[in-house]
Amino acid sequence: MVDLSEFEDIRPYSDEEAVEALQRVSRHPALPAISKYLFPKANTDELAKALRSVRSIDEFQKVVMIGVINAVLARTSEGFTFSGMSNINGIDGKFLAVSNHRDIVLDPALILYSMNASGLPFAELCVGSNLLSSKLIEDLMKSNRMIKVIRGISARQMYLNSQTLSKYIRLSITSGKSSIWVAQKEGRTKNGMDKTEQGLLKMFDMSGEKSFEENFKELNIVPMSISYEYEPCDSRKARELYLSREAPYVKKKNEDLHSILTGIGQKKGHIHLTVGKPLTSQEITEASTQSGNDRYQALRGILDNRIRSGYKLWKTNYMAYDLIHGSNEFLGEKYLPEDIQKFKEYTEHKLSKLERKLDRNELREIFWHIYGNPVEKL
Repeated sequence: MVDLSEFEDIRPYSDEEAVEALQRVSRHPALPAISKYLFPKANTDELAKALRSVRSIDEFQKVVMIGVINAVLARTSEGFTFSGMSNINGIDGKFLAVSNHRDIVLDPALILYSMNASGLPFAELCVGSNLLSSKLIEDLMKSNRMIKVIRGISARQMYLNSQTLSKYIRLSITSGKSSIWVAQKEGRTKNGMDKTEQGLLKMFDMSGEKSFEENFKELNIVPMSISYEYEPCDSRKARELYLSREAPYVKKKNEDLHSILTGIGQKKGHIHLTVGKPLTSQEITEASTQSGNDRYQALRGILDNRIRSGYKLWKTNYMAYDLIHGSNEFLGEKYLPEDIQKFKEYTEHKLSKLERKLDRNELREIFWHIYGNPVEKL
């Protein structure tokens, strides 16, 4: 049994705690509306009954959450696919999944969904404390194996919390307790360019008591890439990037909650998850021959290349690229003339929801870059 007493502030709920939490969720006044949205043909009390019947986190995730994800996919997507799960099968023990981050809730939810469909145990998820805006969300997140990443604290506190988080991740993996998922950077990618934060790799290394090489080898790092045909919260991301050009962007109260709900409810077209090849012993050994920060830069380069190469490009990406560059490079091969007309109409529809005072030409350019930037790697 792994001793988790020093991780009380960040660990997920235990089975007993989750059962109590889900009892609370079942009585929440918003639950009937949530149930009606997810399962319009069922009685509004069916979800509450299911939550009250749960006796473990595994049961909650397999019985309730898989049903919820299926309902969301059926209502808001043209289908979800995944590939590369065989890359995990060769790993001896648990692993650390590092993925790009496009949607607050759906990214980790779909990764867990894919693992379950492949017969793998559910992983634990690193999620920012800024998302725990209510007891309802906290209960749901921590019952889904959420590890709390504490935000909005001093630099000194951040360093100490990073040490704790790093130790928890390493202990979970090396003890065989659980695999872990973490996004490659703090916050979602908003400009379409997925890049790993070097500080994340330093955080992974903080808890290691061996050499740089051994510390990273025992984490079994697996890159993952998730891509949406229609980017979750695309117009919200364009607005944030637009406003950030003039001054640092400050989120409003409950803005993260609104982004969660928008991401879940928005039409997403097709969605794909690629599980890349784990970082190899040879790659880590070669990185370890560098000095200082260059070692982390080398690992970051490998991760970024894997994540970007695993990103599935849709016709929306190719159309946006051509619109940005005023070209027809992918016309005919990747999309048809009627497709680009529909995409232009989609763009104007999404931008029409933003404040009229914001410059439409600039917003449109930003919006298309969100979709077109992933093509730049070709």
